[in-house]
Amino acid sequence: MGLFGRKKKVVPEPVVEEPTPTLPALPEVDDNGWRSWADHRDWILDQVEPLPPFGMQVLDALGLCLCEDISSDVSLPGFDNAAMDGYAVQAADTWNASEKAPATLAVVGEIAAGGVADQPLAPGTAMKIMTGAPVPEGADTVVQYELTDRGTEDVRIFAQIDQDKNIRRKGSDIEEGDELLRDGDVIDARTIGLLAGIGIDKVLVRPRPRVVVISTGSELIEPGLPLTDLGQLYDSNSFMLAAQARAAGAQVFRVGAVGDDEETMKQTISDQLVRADLIITSGGISQGDWDVVKAVAPELGLVDFAAVAMQPGKPQGFGLIGEDKVPMIMLPGNPVSSFVSFEAFVRPVIRKLMGVRPELREVVTAVTQTIIRSKPGRAQFVRARIRTDAGGRRVVEWIGHSSSHLLGGLQQANALLLVDAETEVIAAGDQVKAWLIDE
Repeated sequence: MGLFGRKKKVVPEPVVEEPTPTLPALPEVDDNGWRSWADHRDWILDQVEPLPPFGMQVLDALGLCLCEDISSDVSLPGFDNAAMDGYAVQAADTWNASEKAPATLAVVGEIAAGGVADQPLAPGTAMKIMTGAPVPEGADTVVQYELTDRGTEDVRIFAQIDQDKNIRRKGSDIEEGDELLRDGDVIDARTIGLLAGIGIDKVLVRPRPRVVVISTGSELIEPGLPLTDLGQLYDSNSFMLAAQARAAGAQVFRVGAVGDDEETMKQTISDQLVRADLIITSGGISQGDWDVVKAVAPELGLVDFAAVAMQPGKPQGFGLIGEDKVPMIMLPGNPVSSFVSFEAFVRPVIRKLMGVRPELREVVTAVTQTIIRSKPGRAQFVRARIRTDAGGRRVVEWIGHSSSHLLGGLQQANALLLVDAETEVIAAGDQVKAWLIDE
C-alpha cells in the first residue's frame, strides 16, 4: 500500500490540567494558630497594587497622588509689578525728600492691574499704579500712598525711597523651567493654587479608590427607622466604615446592611464588583451558624480567613473576588473591632491603591498617667485620649473599658495605644506607642 493510502494513527494530545489558583503563601502562625497583625497587614498589602493614573482637573485632584514631575512653563511673577498701591517713580527723584521738604513730581498717568503704561516714565515724573500692575519702563521703585499726599496732577512725596522698593520682580517667586512638583507628591490646596498659578488645569493622578461598604445581620436596621422588635439594632458599622474610608480619601458606596441569607449576600457582593476597587464587609466571618460572609466568599473568589493575634479584631478575612480579583477585606462585626481593623488593615490598603505615602499611620509616643494591663499573646489596641501637657509632652488618659461593642468609649478616644503581644503591664510614667486617629 502506498504511503498516502495508509491510515494515520491519531495520537491524542496530552491533557494539561490548569493549576488551581491559590492565594500567595500565607503568613506564619504561632503555637495558637494565630498570625501577627503586622504580618497580616503586610500580606494584604502585597495583594494590591496602586490604581493606574489618569488625567484629572486640578480641583478634583485634591488629596490625590501626583504621577508626573511638573516644571513651570512660566515665571512668577511674569513681569515686574507693584507690590502695593502708590506711585511708580525713579528713586533718584526722591533723594532727601522729607515731611518738611517733600519731592514734588508731575503725575503723567495711571496704571490699573491688568493695564500697561502707554509710555516710559521720564525723570521727574510719576505714574499712579495699583497693586499687581506692571511697573512702567523707566521706573525703579514704587512709593506707597501713605508716604504721599495722593495728588492727581502733582504728587508730593514725604520720604526718600530706595530702588526696588515695593516692586515684585519677574521670576522672583518661580522662574521658567523650575521643577516644582515630583511624582508621588500629594496634592493639597496650596498645590492646587500653585498649579493654577503656572497655568496648569489638568494633572496625571491616581484616582480615589471606589470602596463599597457592606454590613451583615438580619437584626440591623437603618438609622431613622423605628426599632420594632426586641433584638434589633441600628446599623452603625456601615456608616462608621464608610466615614473612615471617605476620610482616608476613597470614593465610598455604602450598601448598608444585608440580612443573614447566603444567596442575598452572594448576589449583593457580585453586584457590587462592577463599581468596586475594594469591598469592605463587617460581620459574618466568625464561628457562628449565621456567618454568611464566611459561607459565601469562597464561592466568589480566592479567600483566606485567619485568627489574628490582636484585640479587638481577632477574626479577619481577605479575598480576591470575581474575574478582576477585586480585593475584599472582611472585618468582624463588633463596632470597635471593625473600627480598629479598618485602621490596622483597610486604611493602608486605600492609601496604597491611591499611591499615597506613607501607607501606614505615623507611630507616636506618649507617657501614660495610669497603669495599663494587657493580656499576653495578643497585641492590644487600647482606646485612649492623648493630650499635650504644659511641658509639651504627649500624655495618655486611658478611656477604660476594653469591650469591643462600646461605641461611647470609642467616640471619646482620639488615639489607639499599640501594646505588643509580649507586654503585660505598662507602668504609670512609662512611654507607650500610639496612633493619633483624629489626624
